[in-house]
Amino acid sequence: MALHNLLTQWFPPAPSFTENHLSSQKDRVFIVTGGNGGIGFELCKILYSTGASIYMASRSRERAEKAIEDIISSSSSTETGTIYFLPLDLNDLESVRRAASIFAERESRLDVLWNNAGMGGNRVAVGARTAQNLEAMVGINCVAAQLFTQLLVPQLQAGSEPFSPSASAVPSRVIWTSSVLAESGTPAHGIDFDALDEGTQSRVRNYAVSKFGNWMLGAEFARRHPHDIISVVINPGNLKTKVFDGTSALLMCLLNRVLYEVKLGAYTALYAGLSPEITVEKNGAYIIPWGRIREDKDCARKDLIQALTPVEEGGLGYSGRFWDWCEQAARRTH
Repeated sequence: MALHNLLTQWFPPAPSFTENHLSSQKDRVFIVTGGNGGIGFELCKILYSTGASIYMASRSRERAEKAIEDIISSSSSTETGTIYFLPLDLNDLESVRRAASIFAERESRLDVLWNNAGMGGNRVAVGARTAQNLEAMVGINCVAAQLFTQLLVPQLQAGSEPFSPSASAVPSRVIWTSSVLAESGTPAHGIDFDALDEGTQSRVRNYAVSKFGNWMLGAEFARRHPHDIISVVINPGNLKTKVFDGTSALLMCLLNRVLYEVKLGAYTALYAGLSPEITVEKNGAYIIPWGRIREDKDCARKDLIQALTPVEEGGLGYSGRFWDWCEQAARRTH
C-alpha cells in the first residue's frame, strides 16, 4: 500500500458526521447484524436515539437482550426508538433464511441494512468449515451476507418508497463491511478463485480475501441496483474489537498505537448509512474512516480496482464472477 493511502486510513481526521448531525428517523426501519457487540452495539446505541425501529441481528438471544437492555437503560434521549432481537447465525445458511423470513413477516420495508457481523481471522482455525461445509471466512463473511441481503431485496425496494404521503423518497441502503486488510493482505487482484473452496493455510489471508469479497459484493450489488438501492462498502477503521482476539501480546503492544475506540468505527458505519452525502450518484462508493468517500484513483492497489471493474469496461469482472460463485455456493448447500 502507498504510504499516503495507509496513513489516511490509520490516522484519519475527526469524524464529520455523528449523532449530533442526525435528524429524526421515526417510521424508518433498520437492521444491524452483529449489533450486540463492538461496532454494531455502538451503532445501535446511536440509532436508538433517532426514533427508528432497529432489528439487532445476533446469534445469541441472551447477549442481544442484554445489549438491548443496556442501550435502553443508558439512553437519555427524548426521542427513542424500538430495538428488536432478530436471531441470525451467519455460520448456518438455514438460520440466514429463517432470519430473513422472520423479518419479512414483521416488516414490509427496510431502509438501511448494515452487514456489520462477521468473523475475524484470529478467531477461526485454519480449515474451519461452516454448517454447510463452506470455508469459514468466505462462508460467513461473504456467502451468508450476500444471501441475507438478497432475501431482503423486496423490503429494501419498498424502503426506497416514501413511508408517508408527506415524506420524500429516499433510496434504501446496504452497507458492506470490508477492512484495510482487503488491500494489505490479499494476493494479486485480491482473490484466488481456486482457493475459495478450501481456503489457505493462513488465517490472515483467508480473512483478508473474505473482506475483499465484501468489497466485491458491495460493488456488484450497486451495479445490479443502480437506482433503487444504494450499496456502499466501508473500512470501519482500526479498532479495539474482538477481531484481534488471539493476537500475541507483543503484536498487540504495537497495534495499540494505531487502534481506536470502537465508537469511531460506528461513525464510519453511520456516515455510510445515513449521511446525505451518500446519494445515488455515489452508489458503489468505498468509505474510509471516520466517514469519507475515497475515489478509486486514490486506492494504491490498482490491481484491486481492475478486479472490481466489469469486463466490458476493460477490467477483470471479478465482482460479478464472485457474486455468481457465492450464489452457487448458497444454492448447492440448500
